[in-house]
Amino acid sequence: MLDGIAGRVALVTGSGQGIGRATAERLAAEGAHVCVNDIDAERADAVARAIGGLALPFDASDASAVREALIRCERDRGVVELLVANHAHMTMAPFLAQNEADLARTLEVNLLGTAWLLQLCVPAMAKRGYGRVVAIASEWGVTGWPNASAYAASKGAIIALIKSAAREFAASGVAINAVAPGVTDTAQLDVDAADAGLTHEQMVEAYSRDVPIGRIGRASDVAATVAFLLSTPAIAFVGHVVAPNGGSTRL
Repeated sequence: MLDGIAGRVALVTGSGQGIGRATAERLAAEGAHVCVNDIDAERADAVARAIGGLALPFDASDASAVREALIRCERDRGVVELLVANHAHMTMAPFLAQNEADLARTLEVNLLGTAWLLQLCVPAMAKRGYGRVVAIASEWGVTGWPNASAYAASKGAIIALIKSAAREFAASGVAINAVAPGVTDTAQLDVDAADAGLTHEQMVEAYSRDVPIGRIGRASDVAATVAFLLSTPAIAFVGHVVAPNGGSTRL
């Protein structure tokens, strides 16, 4: 068991599936009281039931909805002490073909949603003298990626946001970091597959050829990294970008 997780209140956004779900499950196994968020209420409810958590369906890009969810979380579970900003919106298209609505939605969900969560959660952590925040960025936010300009830009901006916020709040006992996974085998990979004209399985095989360990990431790989960064010893990590990607990029 990791020190500092059991008994604490955790909020994991976008945890109805994929990396978010694996993270919620890992934190629950570590003894945290997990609030499960997803924009899809049925998915949030299903995961919450499975792990004994609290379902909080909301759209992370809506600051008012985030605020209302945090009020309910505090009433039913307590103040959020561990925050995982995992929510994401992604489409793929050549940059010049990216329509305005998709570009705006990607930035609103990924970047602004993370900003609202930080603004609304971190002050209470700082007041209590303890908190841990992990934002899920992406390897593509570091390297860029063709046909994923908006997504990569939003994830790169999250990294800058996290680095800046980490410097502001570290002295208050709040450790803020980012995890930048490489390609991971989740439902989101279907977006890549559709863009490439491949099946999910073919996309996994194609991406795996470029990873030194011979396979793409698993949601459990990322969840394990996040869990460590949420633990008490992780106070030594301030504004870091940790990259569980099998060696495809070394930050």
